[in-house]
Amino acid sequence: MKQQKDNFVIDRLKSIAFAFKGIVILIKSENSIKAQIFISALMIICGFLFRISYTEWAIQVICIGLILTAESLNTAIEKIADFIHPDHHEKIGIIKDIAAGAVGFAAIFSIVVGCLIYIPKVI
Repeated sequence: MKQQKDNFVIDRLKSIAFAFKGIVILIKSENSIKAQIFISALMIICGFLFRISYTEWAIQVICIGLILTAESLNTAIEKIADFIHPDHHEKIGIIKDIAAGAVGFAAIFSIVVGCLIYIPKVI
């Protein structure tokens, strides 16, 4: 039984290492992730400047996480699609557009949340 428990812990540590490797790959290779991280940093600075509440911080952090997650999954879907069918293909294009649409949804709703948090503070 001890061996199974040891393997479980080791496997979880390996999973964490793979996750960090993926984050590093995204940051190094994807301009869209770099742009989202830059915007996220600006929003974090705004949070400090406008002294948003703990609840507003929580909501803002969730939105940042949602955007980065959606952008990461979009990138993964695009990479898989390009691997499966490197040439232009109408159905692959639709799949990629849908994945990009998911990022669009996350961005639109995050912008709405940002407006709800910051417009009253500016006015």
